[in-house]
Amino acid sequence: MSAHDYSFTMIDGKPLDLKDLAGKAVLVVNVASYCGFTPQYTDLQELHETYGPKGLVVLGVPCNDFGAQEPRGEAEIAKFCESMYEVTFPLTSKQKVIGPDAHALYRWITAQAGEGAAPKWNFHKYLIGKDGSLLGAWPSRVRPGSGEITEAVETALR
Repeated sequence: MSAHDYSFTMIDGKPLDLKDLAGKAVLVVNVASYCGFTPQYTDLQELHETYGPKGLVVLGVPCNDFGAQEPRGEAEIAKFCESMYEVTFPLTSKQKVIGPDAHALYRWITAQAGEGAAPKWNFHKYLIGKDGSLLGAWPSRVRPGSGEITEAVETALR
């Protein structure tokens, strides 16, 4: 099993099979509109603009699992991200990312890396390699534009 064995419904209702992203690195981030880390959307967009042409896909996964900080519906989330942060990277429909009802990709990540790898809050980041393997995980406090993450992205894109 790899990350490529999973799929999402996107915020616009269309399907996304992660196998279609084989050969690209994917930064998966659970996002929320009313979080102290919400300004990280700016860094995520910068990563998308800088590394997207080189093969990185930034994938935002809205969730309401932490502090009920994403109460909006899909249309409102999309509008917020576009109007407040000019987000152009793909967003999934709202998902659960922890517990037994978590999206299958998040359950796979936890199985791969252990319970300690499950998101502890919004804006937890996972880097998936071109082959679908889990390459890294960073908690909310690590900014997407930090050297720690950009170095891992650059390595994954080689």
